[in-house]
Amino acid sequence: MQNSSPEKVTPVLTGNPVISATGLFTPEDSITNEELVESFNAYVERFNTAHAVAIAAGEIEPLAPSSVEFIEKASGIKARHVMSKAPILDPDIMAPRWEARSNEEFSMMAEIGVAAARQALERAGRDPGDVDAVLCAASNMERPYPAMAIEIQQALGIDGFGFDMNVACSSATFGIQTAADYIRSGNAKSVLVVSPEITSGHLNWRDRDSHFIFGDVATAVLVEDAAIAPAKHWDILGTKLKTVFSNNIRNNFGFLNRAHPESAGTADKLFVQEGRKVFKEVVPMVAQMIVDEAARLGIDPQALRRLWLHQANAGMNRLISHRVLGHEATDDESPTVLDTYGNTSSAGSIIAFHLNSDDLSAGDTGLICSFGAGYSAGTVFVRKAA
Repeated sequence: MQNSSPEKVTPVLTGNPVISATGLFTPEDSITNEELVESFNAYVERFNTAHAVAIAAGEIEPLAPSSVEFIEKASGIKARHVMSKAPILDPDIMAPRWEARSNEEFSMMAEIGVAAARQALERAGRDPGDVDAVLCAASNMERPYPAMAIEIQQALGIDGFGFDMNVACSSATFGIQTAADYIRSGNAKSVLVVSPEITSGHLNWRDRDSHFIFGDVATAVLVEDAAIAPAKHWDILGTKLKTVFSNNIRNNFGFLNRAHPESAGTADKLFVQEGRKVFKEVVPMVAQMIVDEAARLGIDPQALRRLWLHQANAGMNRLISHRVLGHEATDDESPTVLDTYGNTSSAGSIIAFHLNSDDLSAGDTGLICSFGAGYSAGTVFVRKAA
């Protein structure tokens, strides 16, 4: 009598979303503040020399040099990873440069997104064929269409669907809630949220107030039904999203720029912000949002074991964590990756979670939180599974 192989048992889905694993791609090259300041100040000196007559006549303002001390006091950033280091540091270029890829070649955003996604899948022990959807959630897309998410889906061999979403620095948390909603509704059992952030492309490296802010990276978050999740996962206790329109962080680059070509290359087609206004308005909004959502979920915010906050500014994180926890947060309670990664837009809080979550114990609760342009803000309360 021939033995029949046992049938694969399909687990009964629970509709309860969890984070099964995360992945991270980090570019090899990093720019220190010292390197950045040397490059920027060389540009300033060249500019002021070339425009000396106009400056003396009061027709234009001279550019002011930057300093390591200024950067670290303003932001807490000490270095940032980038996909293209040498051209950014070249005073004649001061922007990333690489060879254009044909339509038949792998797109750069898809390439680094797939690297992060593969790591997340490997950490979860998940086959790509078991994933139902890919959401590419990032602040700037390489192109309008085909969607980056569909290219990532194709590269991974996922038979499902994918789409792009952009909510600036909150893209990843908005993506997590979207994925969690698919799980809750039964429309998917496994969803990849991929955030390839090549922010060096939208940064004005010749602007003293912002040239130090951003870095490049890619993250991935695998959101799944609890029934199929690995033993080591994070239960999603609740998610909350909020948007409030503001021009204080803006980027005007888009395909309609060709309708007014005379302004196509102006500075507002890159990242611009009113930093002090952002600080003043976003900190109380986000802190209150966290406290209110914790109350709705029956969670004592001061009992949160760890906060994985958006990595934009050390001062903002210090104030928000103090208002939530009721005391000055330690590095253990609110870890930072801002110092070595810079602001990586939507990926920042995910990097912090990826690198600073394995040490927590079963039952510990924490918060993944984003905030930024829009304004947009997102909270994801999680608990480590027993």
